[in-house]
Amino acid sequence: MAKRLVVIAPCLAMAAVFRAVNAEVPVIFIFGDSTADVGTNNFLPGCKARIDFPFNGIDFPNGKATGSASAVKRRSFRGLNFASGGSGLLDITGQTMQKNVVPLGEQIHQFHIVHGNLMDTMGPSGTENVLSKPLFFISTANNDIFGYYHSGSTIPKEESLPIFLTYCVVIIQTLLNLGARKFGIISVPPIGCCPSQRIYNATGGCLEELDEHARAFHATMGVLMEKLSCEYSDMKYSLGNTYEMTINVVENPALFNFKEVASACCGSEKLNAESFCEPKANLCSKRSEYLFWYLFHPTQTASKLAALTLYSGEQRFVSPINFAQLAAAAAA
Repeated sequence: MAKRLVVIAPCLAMAAVFRAVNAEVPVIFIFGDSTADVGTNNFLPGCKARIDFPFNGIDFPNGKATGSASAVKRRSFRGLNFASGGSGLLDITGQTMQKNVVPLGEQIHQFHIVHGNLMDTMGPSGTENVLSKPLFFISTANNDIFGYYHSGSTIPKEESLPIFLTYCVVIIQTLLNLGARKFGIISVPPIGCCPSQRIYNATGGCLEELDEHARAFHATMGVLMEKLSCEYSDMKYSLGNTYEMTINVVENPALFNFKEVASACCGSEKLNAESFCEPKANLCSKRSEYLFWYLFHPTQTASKLAALTLYSGEQRFVSPINFAQLAAAAAA
């Protein structure tokens, strides 16, 4: 599996889940960071947040690392993925460390070009009809919060969070104005529990301050999405509570057949979290028993569990409806 900056909520696996349960695979547009990047950054000159190298992809056919998910050729159009690893809500996020990533605002601009092409081909009414049916998945803000925390910013959390959320709402409103009506929002997980963050805690435990950011982001995002759904009566949405999903696994690993939820499967030194997964790294043999693949991201087993939970989970994990209900819902 190959990913590049945080979490256990892979919207990429959702199409596979639809196929697995014999449901019709809807058209899907995906925006966000490395939790959704299928290889965008591999084609960006100078970008350091690439994912096309071993041991990434070791369990793919022929062990080839291509992106966050293996490519599937289809005869019919099933959507587009604009996500870029290392990116965030803010244009500056990821540009210093990773260089040349595609921020969320630019991803939306790319979709705007797609929208223009549809308008030229189908006209206003045809475009409106087409875009009211697909699912629009957004998985972001992880890197914005990482950047804020590790920058040592003196701006209080209570002031920084509204900045991130304002950008997020603007993005969603832009998509709404372009005709999007069905949204799957992936919230921020307990990023303080990633192996890469645990090494900053003398006890090896989660960094609580980062997890506080994650909980606050989800709570406020829920209020904002409910408000937007009142302003746009034909809007439908699902908000994945990836904090609750992930912490449930961290605190009850045996229930999900995991044996290791703190250390990474691939890496080196403390918690196997002081280097990226590369050919010289230490590699675990029983990857399905690990929650984390490397210092930031989940294993394939964990990602599938997350996708299934988002698809059919209870409101504790995804609300007000799950992704299966979102896909089946007709725009009002």
